[in-house]
Amino acid sequence: MGVTVVIPARYASTRFPGKPLADLCGKPMIQWVYERSSLCELVDRIIVATDDSRIADAVEAFGGVVAMTRSDHATGTDRLAEVAADLTDDLIVNVQGDEPLIDPAMIQAALEPMLADSSIPMGTLKTPLTSVDEYLNPNVVKVVTNQHGFALYFSRAPIPYPRDFNNNLDHRWSDLATAKHVGLYVYRREFLLEYPQLQATPLERQECLEQLRALEHGYRIRVAKTDLLGQGVDTPEDLERVKEIIIKETGDKR
Repeated sequence: MGVTVVIPARYASTRFPGKPLADLCGKPMIQWVYERSSLCELVDRIIVATDDSRIADAVEAFGGVVAMTRSDHATGTDRLAEVAADLTDDLIVNVQGDEPLIDPAMIQAALEPMLADSSIPMGTLKTPLTSVDEYLNPNVVKVVTNQHGFALYFSRAPIPYPRDFNNNLDHRWSDLATAKHVGLYVYRREFLLEYPQLQATPLERQECLEQLRALEHGYRIRVAKTDLLGQGVDTPEDLERVKEIIIKETGDKR
């Protein structure tokens, strides 16, 4: 049961154009994602999926594998599916190209339930919330699961909503039956090829959360637990924070 990590990478970004090629301690950011993903022992191959020749050239320069894709994909999942059509591996992992500090243990955690049960079409991760501010923040996606670890719902809203909510959750917010969603996905290849053909759904459009499409069409999503977190880069300021972390860990000040 082969495993391929696909890293979608676009040059265009509203907040940070050229983000995958941003210098991070002497290497383009996409190289950090590629190399750290390769440390997961369950992964057989890694491919960067891009429609930009500048990114392709940079990946090939450090010895990485590139798949050129169409430029008109509406979502990263669509780009993934185009690459998966030419693969034979059963499991496809979507690692975001702006996660230069992705921990390989996170990839392993998401893969293990899928490797153990071939009936699961899709998997992802959750991690504990760290504050009541995260719980209330609409930019932090929450997920609630059933007793078997499958997603019941993803939302930007504070779910579940305590009946006795009184604007003061500081003393018990960590007891809420919810967690923060981590945007790393594993797809069964057959399901990934079908996914872009599924009609967009009302909850998906309302929440702007693509994974809700799978739930609304009746597919199960296995949500594995992790205590690890990446350090996503959305802005130049985020990049500087990641640089500080790398310098602190390695002493490399390039």
